[in-house]
Amino acid sequence: MLEKMEEFDSERVVEEFEAITKDAEKVQREALKKILEQNVSAEYLQNLGLNGRTDPEGFKACVPLVTHKELEPYIQRIVDGDPSLILTGKPITTISLSSGTTQGKPKFIPFNEELMESTMQIFRTSFAFRNREFPIGNGKALQLIYSSKQFKTKGGLAAGTATTNVFRNSKFKRTMKAMQSQSCSPDEVIFGPDFHQSLYCHLLCGLIFREEVQFVTSTFAHSIIHAFITFEQVWEELCSDIRYGILSSRITVPSIRTAMSKLLKPNPELADLIHRKCTGLSNWYRLIPELFPNAKYIYGILTGSMEPYLKKLRHYAGELPLLSADYGASEGWIGANVNPHLPPELATFAVLPNIGFFEFIPLRDNIQNQHHNGMESSFLCVEPEPVGLTEVKKGEEYEIVLTNFAGLYRYRLGDAVKVVGFHNSTPELKFVCRRNLLLTIDIDKNTEKDLQLSVEAAATLLGEEKLDVVDFSSHVDLSTDPGHYVIFWEISGVASEEVLQECCNCLDRSFIDAGYVSSRKVKTIGALELRVLRRGTFEKILDHYLGQGAAVSQFKTPRCVGPTNNLVLQILCANVVKSYFSTAF
Repeated sequence: MLEKMEEFDSERVVEEFEAITKDAEKVQREALKKILEQNVSAEYLQNLGLNGRTDPEGFKACVPLVTHKELEPYIQRIVDGDPSLILTGKPITTISLSSGTTQGKPKFIPFNEELMESTMQIFRTSFAFRNREFPIGNGKALQLIYSSKQFKTKGGLAAGTATTNVFRNSKFKRTMKAMQSQSCSPDEVIFGPDFHQSLYCHLLCGLIFREEVQFVTSTFAHSIIHAFITFEQVWEELCSDIRYGILSSRITVPSIRTAMSKLLKPNPELADLIHRKCTGLSNWYRLIPELFPNAKYIYGILTGSMEPYLKKLRHYAGELPLLSADYGASEGWIGANVNPHLPPELATFAVLPNIGFFEFIPLRDNIQNQHHNGMESSFLCVEPEPVGLTEVKKGEEYEIVLTNFAGLYRYRLGDAVKVVGFHNSTPELKFVCRRNLLLTIDIDKNTEKDLQLSVEAAATLLGEEKLDVVDFSSHVDLSTDPGHYVIFWEISGVASEEVLQECCNCLDRSFIDAGYVSSRKVKTIGALELRVLRRGTFEKILDHYLGQGAAVSQFKTPRCVGPTNNLVLQILCANVVKSYFSTAF
């Protein structure tokens, strides 16, 4: 394996992808057959009476659609150390934790070598296409990645965030090396116990190897933004470290200090150069290409809940292209970005038909019914049957159902996607939103995407005052009668009362869901409330999650804070400086 990985052959990888997408239906049948044959002895499948059937028709007839909730008792037994073959034919030895920012607590998800292999296949595929259009030299990557600690479950299984399980696997390092994407930073920094110290050292390593940096990357756009906002605060200290070759006293972890001391040598010329670059910038515009002159692009997950950060990222990036990373979840991968030239707002992901078995629940009829029938929709609406990977139609929206090699069968991922075209016979998907992030009080239904559009519309009013929304979240407040939506904003400066009141009205008017508008008009939903937060509030929320053992690599700002997320709600409410109520209706 090691030998094979050392020499990366982009053209061969592209050819393999073209081959598996030519007849995606056949590849899907083979993938399902392989999954069911490998796991034929699993208790879950045996109880459903499959009796060795491996065809899609028999599988769908016997196996029900599930969410994590239905699988939780089975996964809990695995976590607690039950040795029987519960969900898979081979024992599960590793558990992944989802980010937990949606529901307030992370979900446990089985992880195995097959999932690791499909992760590497996705990475190799998108890199091969990326490298055709944006070839990189033999250098390094400024990888702003962080690994949280793996821990042992009650039953002795290794558990960690999905990203941690990937970063700690030897295949990850070999693949990165083969793809000329080795990190500037030593392992001690990536696997350090203190995120703030690791981030500081990532930046320092990037500067030391600034000429060799070919691209800047992190799992999510949020981590890249966070890193360069931090850089604005610590750049003079970084220059001092480089000038004298002595590491800042803020780094206290012995293993990190030892590793960094091997890299850090006095370099006054470099310190002067960085100092000149930083003082010559206007409001940090083009910071990234100034610091890293040979960088070809910025790479990370930039879609979905990361879209609100694109404006700030483009400010730092200047003319450098922003390339969107692949599409997956803690439960498994879905597709690779094989059209890297598209801007993040238009990014699409071609499904790899051999990494799982995919089904798609049509959403269009549901959505139409909800808009036309208002309240009756929830009673009349019968959910359509899922269709197969090659049966989806261009222009339609679907919810993804995943069957993977690690014990998830007909698992509803909760993501809404739109089919925008096909690559050979496999669909190219655009991420629309998480379906379960609903703001709802009465007959209203607003998703994360609806919230995002509303915030974007209102933020344009701030733009006239040269201000930005740094980050945002929401909450349904049912302590008032009637209940109302609360939107939390952290802003980059101080806005006038008039502008913030107009922003509040604009937020309210921008929720165009028919159920919301009619409920607001008849006062079954109260006036929307905009709460403006102290600077640094979302940093406190990040620290709260890190304190619970989350990894920065997987951190996503919770866009809707529900009752299960009480501690985050407390942080938000304790940092409100001003509150406005809409007068739009």
